[in-house]
Amino acid sequence: MSERIETGADLLVVENLKAWYGDSRALQRIDLRVRSGQIATLVGRNGAGKTTTLRAIMGLVAREGSIRFQGRELVGLLPDAIARCGIAYCPEERGIFPGLTTEENLMLPPVLRPGGMSTAEVYSLFPNLHERRRSMGTRLSGGEQQMLAIGRILRIGAQLLLLDEPTEGLAPIIVEQIGVAIQALKARGFTILLVEQNLDFAQEISDAFWMIEDGQVVDQMDRTGVVDEAALSQFRKHLSL
Repeated sequence: MSERIETGADLLVVENLKAWYGDSRALQRIDLRVRSGQIATLVGRNGAGKTTTLRAIMGLVAREGSIRFQGRELVGLLPDAIARCGIAYCPEERGIFPGLTTEENLMLPPVLRPGGMSTAEVYSLFPNLHERRRSMGTRLSGGEQQMLAIGRILRIGAQLLLLDEPTEGLAPIIVEQIGVAIQALKARGFTILLVEQNLDFAQEISDAFWMIEDGQVVDQMDRTGVVDEAALSQFRKHLSL
């Protein structure tokens, strides 16, 4: 893997982040800190601003405030420059090219930094992809497409992975496989910030949680809160409002 900062140190610091789609403000204020080696999760209802937060980090929407990655300010940088800093984004829509094989899709993104996973390592993480490596994108199941979308960004050499709804619409057995893969990526030294509506899934794998509502952080919880029934109940209350 590429050189990584000390585990436990702040890797990503977001402060007073606001974002817009045209004249409509989508983020009111987002403040969060993700430490190196963490799996951190943004939870909340549809339209709360979770995906917009990831897109703002990648520079894909108009935004202001501060986004620091390894101490470097990202606001003002274009998406390609942000990717070259060591951040990769896997969007909810996956973006699989139907006219390419699994392996061609996997090899499509360029390697931007040293230390990315090899194709063999990606296949080891997702054995289904190796079995389907010559299948066209149109022939993959939803779970296989999700595995491919994640596997594709592992080659580019990123340190921070932004995963948007990696379990959306997937069967429980595939959700379990995705969870195992995400934990394996953490063990390899990746830091992961994911958007997830399934709090049960998130609490199984995550070290830190932020509840997003109406474009702002309204609550947060660390791993110890998962076993605190009062804290967990408050999080579930936000999701059900």
